[in-house]
Amino acid sequence: MGFDTFCSLDSSDPFWDWNRTWYTSNPDLTQCFQNTVLVWLPCLYLWMCAPIYLIYLRSHDQGYICMTHLNKAKTAVGVLLWAICWSDVFYSFWEGGHGSSIPAPAHLVSPLILGITMLLATLLVQYERIKGVQSCGVLLIYWLLALLCATVTFRSKILQALEQLWTVSVWRYTTFYIYYFLLMVSLFLSCLTDQPPLFSQANKDPNPCPEPGASFLSRITFWWINRLMVTAYWRPLEEKDLWSLNLEDRSHRVVPQLVLRWNTECQKVKRTEQKALYSPNSSNTEVKEDRAVEESEILIVRPQKTKEPSLFWALCLTFGPYFLISCLYKIIQDVLMFVGPEILRLLIHFVNDSSAPAWRGFFYTALLFMCTCVQSIILQKYFHVCFVSGMRLRTAIIGAVYRKALVISSAARRSSTVGEIVNLMSVDAQRFMDLITYINMIWSAPLQVVLALYFLWQILGPSVLAGVAVMVLMVPVNAVIAMKTKTYQVAQMKSKDSRIKLMNEMLNGIKVLKLYAWELAFKDKVSEIRESELRVLKKAAYLGAVSTFTWVCAPFLVALSTFTVYVLSDEHNVLDAQKAFVSLALFNILRFPLNMLPMVISSMVQASVSLKRLRVFLSHEELQQDSVEHKSVAGSPYSISIVDGVFSWSRAEPPTLKRLNVCIPDGSLVALVGHVGSGKSSLLSALLGEMDKLEGAVAVKGSVAYVPQQAWIQNSTLKDNIMFGQERREAWYQRVVEACALQPDLEVLPAGDETEIGEKGVNLSGGQKQRVSLARALYCDRAVYLLDDPLSAVDAHVGKHIFDQAIGPRGLLKDKTRVLVTHGLSYLPQADLILVLVEGQITEMGSYQHLMATEGAFAEFLRTYATVEHTDSNEPVANSGTKGAENGIDTAPLGQSVDSVSKLSQTGSQELSKEAKHPELGKLTEADKARTGQVKLSVFWSYLKAIGVLLSCISLMLFLTHHLLSLFSNYWLSLWTDDPVVNGTQPNRKMRLGVYGALGLSQGVAVLGYSISISIGGILASRCLHNSMLYDVLRCPISFFERTPSGNLVNRFAKEMDTIDSVIPSIIKMFMGSMLNVLGSCVIILIATPLVAVIIPVLGLLYFFVQRFYVASSRQLKRLESVSRSPIFTHFNETLLGTSVIRAFGEQERFICESDLRVDHNQKAYYPSIVANRWLAVRLEFVGNCIVSFAALLAVMARESLSPGIMGLALSYALQLTASLTWLVRMSSDMETNIVAVERVKEYKDTEKEAEWERETSSLPPGWPTEGCIDMRGLCLRYRQDLDLAISNITINISSGEKVGIVGRTGAGKSSLMLGLFRIIEAAEGHIFIDGVDIAQLGLHELRSRITIIPQDPVLFSGSLRMNLDPFDSYSDEEVWRALEYSHLKSFVSGLPGKLNHECSEGGENLSVGQRQLLCLARALLRKTKILVLDEATAAVDMETDNLIQSTIRSQFDDCTVLTIAHRLNTIMDYSRVLVLDKGEMAEFDTPSILIAQRGAFYKMAKDAGLV
Repeated sequence: MGFDTFCSLDSSDPFWDWNRTWYTSNPDLTQCFQNTVLVWLPCLYLWMCAPIYLIYLRSHDQGYICMTHLNKAKTAVGVLLWAICWSDVFYSFWEGGHGSSIPAPAHLVSPLILGITMLLATLLVQYERIKGVQSCGVLLIYWLLALLCATVTFRSKILQALEQLWTVSVWRYTTFYIYYFLLMVSLFLSCLTDQPPLFSQANKDPNPCPEPGASFLSRITFWWINRLMVTAYWRPLEEKDLWSLNLEDRSHRVVPQLVLRWNTECQKVKRTEQKALYSPNSSNTEVKEDRAVEESEILIVRPQKTKEPSLFWALCLTFGPYFLISCLYKIIQDVLMFVGPEILRLLIHFVNDSSAPAWRGFFYTALLFMCTCVQSIILQKYFHVCFVSGMRLRTAIIGAVYRKALVISSAARRSSTVGEIVNLMSVDAQRFMDLITYINMIWSAPLQVVLALYFLWQILGPSVLAGVAVMVLMVPVNAVIAMKTKTYQVAQMKSKDSRIKLMNEMLNGIKVLKLYAWELAFKDKVSEIRESELRVLKKAAYLGAVSTFTWVCAPFLVALSTFTVYVLSDEHNVLDAQKAFVSLALFNILRFPLNMLPMVISSMVQASVSLKRLRVFLSHEELQQDSVEHKSVAGSPYSISIVDGVFSWSRAEPPTLKRLNVCIPDGSLVALVGHVGSGKSSLLSALLGEMDKLEGAVAVKGSVAYVPQQAWIQNSTLKDNIMFGQERREAWYQRVVEACALQPDLEVLPAGDETEIGEKGVNLSGGQKQRVSLARALYCDRAVYLLDDPLSAVDAHVGKHIFDQAIGPRGLLKDKTRVLVTHGLSYLPQADLILVLVEGQITEMGSYQHLMATEGAFAEFLRTYATVEHTDSNEPVANSGTKGAENGIDTAPLGQSVDSVSKLSQTGSQELSKEAKHPELGKLTEADKARTGQVKLSVFWSYLKAIGVLLSCISLMLFLTHHLLSLFSNYWLSLWTDDPVVNGTQPNRKMRLGVYGALGLSQGVAVLGYSISISIGGILASRCLHNSMLYDVLRCPISFFERTPSGNLVNRFAKEMDTIDSVIPSIIKMFMGSMLNVLGSCVIILIATPLVAVIIPVLGLLYFFVQRFYVASSRQLKRLESVSRSPIFTHFNETLLGTSVIRAFGEQERFICESDLRVDHNQKAYYPSIVANRWLAVRLEFVGNCIVSFAALLAVMARESLSPGIMGLALSYALQLTASLTWLVRMSSDMETNIVAVERVKEYKDTEKEAEWERETSSLPPGWPTEGCIDMRGLCLRYRQDLDLAISNITINISSGEKVGIVGRTGAGKSSLMLGLFRIIEAAEGHIFIDGVDIAQLGLHELRSRITIIPQDPVLFSGSLRMNLDPFDSYSDEEVWRALEYSHLKSFVSGLPGKLNHECSEGGENLSVGQRQLLCLARALLRKTKILVLDEATAAVDMETDNLIQSTIRSQFDDCTVLTIAHRLNTIMDYSRVLVLDKGEMAEFDTPSILIAQRGAFYKMAKDAGLV
């Protein structure tokens, strides 16, 4: 009673009165309730939120917003509201003083509380402004609550004035109406957004993300993305339309947080390990406290199980706090889910009770609409938080992996191949993103289950336990399936890794595959791996079908068992509409958590596999930071010193370099010589800190530049390759280009130094790559230069020029310390110091004269191999730079051929490189282009054809059957509930129950059928598409691979194939399911309330419009996202190949920034696609909520004519409709966006192809060519239709067994001629006959497999040595060993643990370049064809090995025709004839002695090389 006296002293105004509020046709609330609860509720909300909100504002300072009109208006309205509340308080006092009655306490307390709250709201407005908040949800909700509560009072006051005019207090009415009006103004003002704070990011950004500046309403409904959606609808989106990323999503913000936390974790583990090691009681040896623990003692300690650092914990600490918000949203949403069935219960009750007043029905409908809308908005906010967390997680993982890849040691590098590391970044990071959206289900699903069971118990009592039993039985079934799926997952990832690794290598060595005609062998190897992958996929698919069966049937079985027990346990249990359909609605809610749990568990299982892979990679051992001292010792004359150095490539292996003691004085030129595999490159690696230092000390004074033996070239312009991130210094740049003899190349390149160089330098020849690599080192201007045989790949005269101008005692580097690994003996006399390496030890060191005098191994080695060393020193070498593009082959595809440039070159090379070149000409690689517009139907059709039309039809039929049965079983249930009750029981219940059960079982059979048929179809399609893509790619000509970055191709084989394998079949299944669900629901609602037919078309149109709008943008965003994904991996691949160079130059930071930029660029397209998804969901759920509300509304209006059963059926279907609709659009757009994978896989069908591999009717004699005569008649070659001839009009006849040397300046067309012989380039005019057969009439494999080449770059593939020599397994072991013996590798191979089965690592990394070259020789010896082509094959080996190779070729290929492209002229001086090429034409062709006598071009070359 206390409350009644609080409102009115005489208790005339009660607090609550049921007769006024519920049991009446015109409800109203009491005055007391209005003056207390309705006033206090909004105030309570604000006072509860304020402290948390203030703390949040303090920690999130966005900057300061200047006073604006909006802000002034908000403040003014707040102050007015405060004033009005106080005036009410004063009026009450005045009334008490002057009036008859004392005012009730409520009239004083309520306005007082309200006034203070208004003041708080006004102060919050100002504090928000100071902290830079542009729009705020806390206040908006406050104003909304206040307005809603006031609206009730507003209606009540009007009713009171109409009925009891004499009780009206004019003052209070007036203040209330003003108060109400001001509330509306406040609410309106708080919907608007303020201007951005001063100095905010948005002011500097050309295209900022509109989200931070959007108003609260705009943010919860995702209205702020509209502009982008409209743009996307009218025209396809482009790069420039995308907004910048929000600051907190960018790499430079996100990655360091994770790296820091991970490092802390690692430190923790290290500390605990050290404690365990050093604690005296943990070891058997007594450790005296005062003396240091010896290393040997530590090693004796029993190894304890080491604790791994937890990556999971690091991720939780980094992303947990933001992610926790989503948990809050999820709880609210879970509770709201159960409002639907509860209102359904009330509605059915309302229809049954004809005496209930009509307003209750409308009230329930309005309540249903409000709850479903709030639930939709909260659910979308929840998903938004999850997806953004997932996006940040992916950014962080890619960043962390990239940073780690730059510092792992070489031993660790061997255990993780490039393919695996790329998979970590693409597949595993993706796994985490997928999991994050579901992870909350781990606690949310059990919560939903418990709530649902509680409500079910209320309705059906203990019978529910039968249903629970069924669910409990389902869980282990699903768990078993999940565990099996995991094992398959791991197996599939393994196959996938090895397949991608093999593809990567094939693409890198595609030229070799084509020259050897090995495509088919490798195609079979890939197909074999792929088949094992598909076998695993098939098993997983069967499991998937079983799990689909369990989870589609689970809800039905639960319902069936519960109803059975309920009906049969007691014959007085009547199944009426309220019980049946409310339970069904609850069972439908149950379906979701029960389906999700197994999915989440399997997703977590996958993520845990990925987590482990990531943890292993991130825990790999890193290079020792301190292995090389860089501090210069004061006054030390030595630039490099090694004292007692012992080095190995990994701690597990025996040391590669032993007992090294070297001191190199400042500014000296040191030459490193030794045989192939003697450890020359390893010594440079040791100086760079790339090897494990086991003993000794290394010091290098000053900064280092490094030129690796195999040049590492980036995919960017030539200029960027040389400048390597330094600022441009024009004069120095010109000197460097001049010294490296690059000026003539710049004249030939179509856009000068702005020409784009392809991946791994595909459009440069070996010599050009090496010179660019050297130019990079020169330009960076360091103190110490480590040069790993940079002169091997260039012609003798160019080598001399570079040595004189750059490296030698009079070159650009004359004051620097230079360590030069070399095989060129002519440079040795000019070296200050020579180190001779034998098997990893320095056997001799000293100056040239000193070593010659000591008569050691070196002097003997020199005497054997030195040719005449006198070069006329007075001859100018200025011209030696006139090189066209080396081996014209590779550069010509870029633009004009060499001839057309020679006319320009008189204009002076300087101006030329600046003005006359167009950067567009220099474009080479084609970026992955985004297709635009709708996905064509032909793509869907080609996918269906890949599945098989019959199988598709069967699946469709089974689908329809399942859905029809499902509809009918629910309709049957509604008929059952309408059965009349006789004597408290339903007579036909057993028959009803039997039919219901039978319908359910047949449903299950249909589900199982379609799941299996779709899964099998998906696998058939995968196999068909992969095989055709592989074949199409292998059939492409070499020029295609030069244009297409390997990242794009690998992306097709990895990402797009993965989509086709695992994503598309399940999407098709879900798409069909949700589509039929929606149609079924509409049919049922129409049967129940035919009036809905008016509304459904309108909403259907709206729905369709929204969906088209969305798909236009989502499809294009998906394309932009996948196009911007390739560059991340391309750059990453490139970095992995060049880690040693990047580290040597200390450029890690710059590369990390570049990688971050590329990731951000990719996320820039991904973020709008997340938001677009949410935008869509909010709008669609609104459409769904409208349908539900209309169905309810019409049912309420037509309650006289409706049976409760039909109404229950219609409403329970309507409640599901929202979810089905959203799911349908999601699936249809996912279908479009993912089917793009099929489109991209089919893309290569239409590219140009090479000639046929095999001709149908082959008329070749079995042993062809038997003689080896080559006859070229008027041969002309060009690289592309629009280019000039690279080879013109060459007519020569080479008889059987002749040895012909081919020489010429770089770019003269030497390699082009060879490529013409192998038909890598087809002849433009003229013919080549071999033994009288025109090679243009042959299949490519017939031709290429019958002539042999030893190519310039020795390419090996990972696999056994035996596989590398003979991939088709067509030779016996004896033959292979014989080939190895002749190529001088027998002793090396017999020394290996695996002999012929020794595993080569990726690209043959674990063999030296010289050994790889010898393996290529062994390949040639195995094939032993009548024609052998050597393409500068001995450039990378020392003189001794070179002589071995030459003698082998002379003895083994004595009766064969040998064509040699020579760099070292001494190798061809005894050949039968020499062909001299110049600018693609034949200059001279005769025996070497005649040519020297003629004193022509050949004579000059021989003179340069010091041979005459």
